[in-house]
Amino acid sequence: MTIDLVTRREWGAKEPRGSYGRLTSTRGVKVHYTGGQVSPDIVGDHARCVAMVKSIQTHHMSGNGWMDIGYSMVACPHRKVFEGRGPGRLPAANGAGLNSGHYAVLGLVGSSGLIEPTDDILHAILDAVEYLRDRGGAGSEIKGHRDGYSTDCPGGPLYAWVRKGAPRPGGPATPEGQPTAFPGRILTYPPLMKGDDVRIWQRQMRKRGWNLDVDGLYGERSRQVCRDFQKEKRLPVTGAVDRATWEAAWREPVV
Repeated sequence: MTIDLVTRREWGAKEPRGSYGRLTSTRGVKVHYTGGQVSPDIVGDHARCVAMVKSIQTHHMSGNGWMDIGYSMVACPHRKVFEGRGPGRLPAANGAGLNSGHYAVLGLVGSSGLIEPTDDILHAILDAVEYLRDRGGAGSEIKGHRDGYSTDCPGGPLYAWVRKGAPRPGGPATPEGQPTAFPGRILTYPPLMKGDDVRIWQRQMRKRGWNLDVDGLYGERSRQVCRDFQKEKRLPVTGAVDRATWEAAWREPVV
């Protein structure tokens, strides 16, 4: 997993006023936008992104009365991800009663000015999602703030992307018959190899005749099946379900 992380210290975050509520897992992540005017100039000036994140924290703490910035992470148009509250900590931006269900990731687009997310903003949002899955137990869902809460957030263009399954810009084409989107997220290569993506792969391998439990756990038996399958298909033997291995499970004939 690759992420260009801007830590709280690096962006000059204020200290929180109190202790965070703790999270060990969530159903996933909710995507947000600022809801206000975002100058298109931030695309060419990262210092403006830093200033915007600082102003958001100030507004949340002084205007909303929150203990800290409400978002878990913030994605900017330079494919950098600002650490907000971070993984393992309860966000505040999703709405009362909804914060324990999902982390909150803000994309620096607004309702005027910069309203269309750039490719690097979308990449950064997904980098943040993967980080929260890896470090914070975030589940498979990627939803918009408006899902379950009365708001226009995350705006029309960003929500349309969420509804499409939040694909990575320039991602690989979908092989015929291959599932690409699990509920709320897009498959990346190599897969994260936990939960739904493992079950789908395990189920397909069982259909191909491999003795493998469909348990969603990518343990030693799954790795061995993967290695044996890679040998059978004359693929690099890594024990990891990379793109070629995944595609072969659906596209190569069963023998």
